[in-house]
Amino acid sequence: MTKPITLSTLRRMKREGEPIAMLTAYDAAFARLMDQAGVDVLLVGDSLGMVVQGRSSTVPVTLDEMVYHTALVNRGRHRALLVADLPFLSHTTPEQALMSAARLMKEGGAEVVKLEGGTPQLETVRRLAEAGVPVCAHLGLLPQSVHKLGGYKVQGRDADGAERIRAEARAMEQAGADLLILECVPRPLAGAISAELGIPVVGIGAGPECDGQVLVSYDILGLVPAESRPSFSRDYLTPQGSLAGAFAAYVTEVKGRAFPTDAESFH
Repeated sequence: MTKPITLSTLRRMKREGEPIAMLTAYDAAFARLMDQAGVDVLLVGDSLGMVVQGRSSTVPVTLDEMVYHTALVNRGRHRALLVADLPFLSHTTPEQALMSAARLMKEGGAEVVKLEGGTPQLETVRRLAEAGVPVCAHLGLLPQSVHKLGGYKVQGRDADGAERIRAEARAMEQAGADLLILECVPRPLAGAISAELGIPVVGIGAGPECDGQVLVSYDILGLVPAESRPSFSRDYLTPQGSLAGAFAAYVTEVKGRAFPTDAESFH
């Protein structure tokens, strides 16, 4: 049986230059197909609020819902590393974050918890790391802060914004983060951060120089309206004709650095 993917595996992949393939998963059936297709990391994202529940943002998603969907995904996977989101207002203090993370790990089976935010979350990352909770940080576009950001906009396009994200990325690593997701930032910025950090950096709309890629699975399967699919995503279902084929093709293209292209990046 293939050995399970761990954080140590991801660090080795970064050192050896092997791209990490990550997809969002929300149930056992999809998790099983992704796992068998060779997806390295399954992310139970609070994006489920939009693609599964039909909401306009991720903000309404509750911790109970995240625990439920994490448990479903956990039952379907055998090899892939399991990461789960801490939803909006479930980590307003370090201690609340620790209790929320405990539920995702104990009840849901998560192996890593992800939280959005930069400088305001540093103490929380430190507290989780001290308690032995593996952490995936998330910088750039923060869907939970969409109302404050004024919409889904590329982050870090000006010099000040870019330097802030770079500084926050370094600080997250120093605070104990094990993994970083960069969302919707310019390709050169993501490439620079990936080169600077010792921890793996996974991009979504962040260009091909990241250590890995993640997409929302419903986007690559055409399960959202065409006009809603991000410009940095790609249709994998139509050419392949099956879910299993679509997931396998995504893994192949990420590993072979055929996805994303410059046209699927921001500048």
